[in-house]
Amino acid sequence: MNRVAVIGAGAWGTALAAQAHRAGAAVTLWARDPARAGQRLPGALSSGVTVTADLPGDGFDAILLVIPVQHLREVASRLRPRAPVVVCAKGIEAGSLALPLEIVAELHPGVPGAVLTGPNFAHEIAAGLPAASVVAAVDDALRTRLMALLASPAFRLYGNEDPVGAQLGGAAKNVIAIAAGAVMGAGLGENARAALVTRGLAELGRFVTALGGRAETVHGLSGLGDLLLTCTGGSSRNYRCGFALGRGERLEAIVRNSAGVIEGIATAPALLARAREVELPICAAVAALLEGRLTVEAAIATLLTRPMRDE
Repeated sequence: MNRVAVIGAGAWGTALAAQAHRAGAAVTLWARDPARAGQRLPGALSSGVTVTADLPGDGFDAILLVIPVQHLREVASRLRPRAPVVVCAKGIEAGSLALPLEIVAELHPGVPGAVLTGPNFAHEIAAGLPAASVVAAVDDALRTRLMALLASPAFRLYGNEDPVGAQLGGAAKNVIAIAAGAVMGAGLGENARAALVTRGLAELGRFVTALGGRAETVHGLSGLGDLLLTCTGGSSRNYRCGFALGRGERLEAIVRNSAGVIEGIATAPALLARAREVELPICAAVAALLEGRLTVEAAIATLLTRPMRDE
């Protein structure tokens, strides 16, 4: 039997542990506090998932790293991986401006790495509802092996040879989702959200290609698919954050009351710094909003008064 280690017992880690077991693997789930594992998704963990506070050693076919990006380096530095590492987190590290796979490569040179990303809400994956996602890796054989290891009839996996584009899509969509939520929270309507998401996709395209990703990736599951889900699904923490901001709530209270990490908050300024000269007006407006330099009304006005031009 295949063996999979899942590092991180939040909602997404719990869901992926359940999915890996559903796909036929014996699963070990690492949690800082094993007594609290699975609390975010009650009933998701079966007897086929072993929960432990000990980081995995030898004998695994894959290690799924499901740690929020801003904490990924600390946990990954404690690993001694002897199997491919699959990053299942979305964002850009503040300070270093590194993507998740870049952090893993820096800490563990030579260890095969891949990204699992796509339009997936944890509670639906845990429940076995139909979904699709992407395994992105440069190595063809690694992609094929990981897809066979983690897929099941209800969880369809596609391969992608552009891990850079896949990671950038997962990072940027969280920032754009905050903007989409703010539009709806401020009562500006569905038309405004549709326009914002469409222009957000254009920003994502510029961002990905400028940093070496492929344009095709932007229009796949890790780009457009994830963007649509996060900008329209009420289960998205980033969308809910934006919605609350749009209603006039304070960011400190929103973060305090959130059930999990709102990745887009730290990602917005890191994304802009990594993008350098790329034109990203929506992401810039979100960063200014989060930093208190713009109100929601001023941020929307800034976007609406940009010079007219061809699409």
